Amino acid sequence: MQTDTLILGCGIAGATTALRLAADRQRNILLVTRAEAPIDSSSRWAQGGIVGRGEADTVESLVEDVLNAGAGLSYPPAVRLLAEEGPRLVQEILSGQAGLAFDRDSQGKTVFGLEAAHSQRRVLHVGDATGQAIMEALLRAIAQQPNITLLTGQTVVDLITFPHHALDPLAVYQPITCHGAYVFDQASGKVQAILAAHTVLATGGLGQIYLNTTNPAGARGDGLAMAYRAGGRVINTEYVQFHPTALHLAGVTKFLISEAVRGEGGVLLTPQGEPFMQRYAPEWKDLAPRDVVARAIYWEMLNNDYPHVLLDIASRRPAAYLRQRFPQIYARCLEHSIDLTRQPIPVVPAAHYFCGGVAVDLWGRSSLPGLYAVGEVSCSGVHGGNRLASTSLLEGLVWGERAAQDIRQQGVVAPSPEGSVRPWDDSGLLYEADPTLIQGDLQTIRNLMWHYVGLVRKDYRLNRAIRELRHLWLDIEDFYRKTRLSDGLIGLRNSVQAALIVAQAAHRNRSSLGCHFREDHRQEPAALPPEEHQLKLGAGLS
Repeated sequence: MQTDTLILGCGIAGATTALRLAADRQRNILLVTRAEAPIDSSSRWAQGGIVGRGEADTVESLVEDVLNAGAGLSYPPAVRLLAEEGPRLVQEILSGQAGLAFDRDSQGKTVFGLEAAHSQRRVLHVGDATGQAIMEALLRAIAQQPNITLLTGQTVVDLITFPHHALDPLAVYQPITCHGAYVFDQASGKVQAILAAHTVLATGGLGQIYLNTTNPAGARGDGLAMAYRAGGRVINTEYVQFHPTALHLAGVTKFLISEAVRGEGGVLLTPQGEPFMQRYAPEWKDLAPRDVVARAIYWEMLNNDYPHVLLDIASRRPAAYLRQRFPQIYARCLEHSIDLTRQPIPVVPAAHYFCGGVAVDLWGRSSLPGLYAVGEVSCSGVHGGNRLASTSLLEGLVWGERAAQDIRQQGVVAPSPEGSVRPWDDSGLLYEADPTLIQGDLQTIRNLMWHYVGLVRKDYRLNRAIRELRHLWLDIEDFYRKTRLSDGLIGLRNSVQAALIVAQAAHRNRSSLGCHFREDHRQEPAALPPEEHQLKLGAGLS
């Protein structure tokens, strides 16, 4: 199969890229997702909202808040681009092109929410299901574009890169370039090579490599692992943000209790009903940056043997207001016999957002010609060491638009010709993918990452994680090369690769910055090699 532009992933970043490219009617866009339903992405589950421009807001104020949250590691040009372009694109693309209506008050005035580490109200929302509303609007707009083909149930196996997959032996003398991807059809079990002039990674994050996460099943590091195997540059991969408040339930995926609950006055309490955030962040208290709040909860639970802490909004706001402001959270809690209008919510921290990823410039271009990365899989430099609340959807929107602009400016470019790439060879395979083995290995990865590469990290824990992950990686690679493909097997291979990338980066970085916290190196940051130091500062992302 050949196409002008291949987009891998259908969250806000991938969907925005596709929608904005579709204005060029001469261009064919192929949008693929591993999900059965295109709306099933991390973007769908974003509750709090998306950053807009508050009533008394300024570009400078937003820039300052993002930089403060980023712990000194955010790339200033990227932050300024987000602050200048983002609110305009929210109105132009989401409200205008996609027809999305954000919440308004009884007088028809836009309602702006307040979230942690924001200096003022600027967060646009649609109840507490903003991501769902955004994705529904974008997918409706995409369905009206005749030059976008959307395929579901398609799992990307690997990027097609020359010279790795080129049939021409002389390609070995050329730089690595991306020419599309090998894609596994879950229904037929077949793999086809999709050749594209431009390939856009929009595969989301990696929360599912952790035992406790708010991320959906597909967030297992697929894009990061594929880009890494292809030779793409990845940076800041130690910075995994843990959301402080996920509903305390059994199971892998935790239901997120939005930061907006604390923005509306919610207070964290011990199980005995005592507030505790003033001991950890006397200035911000319950509205401290996420990494501070998550670690405070972690230490309260660890030091006092608590199974969870409590989030109280019932005593702060009227019941009718809470049911109207947080209908999704209210309904989900009621499913578990928790009435947030009458009682506190039991919460624990959970892996939530990946601040690092595939290094990209201000146009979403990766280090591999022909490959773009947008959204959570990428590292634009905006988030630095810790993401500011409700900037993730905005980054996906801005860099989705920027990637589309850059691709459009190059005109319609023919993809590599058929017959130039190695066909997929699945002959001689010995085994069927064993779901029990796959699930067991995934559980091992999740346990290792949660206990040894989690909220609080130490040298000996990281060493053990890396040692065990390397052994597991060898076993999984050996099994992978002898086994017929399944979505689960592809995900397992990517999960162990992503876990190793995160663990090794966490081990190299002996500083405590943002959401990367080294309990054995809390004070002076250790000296870094010159190249690593540049990566931490976002150098080269022009």
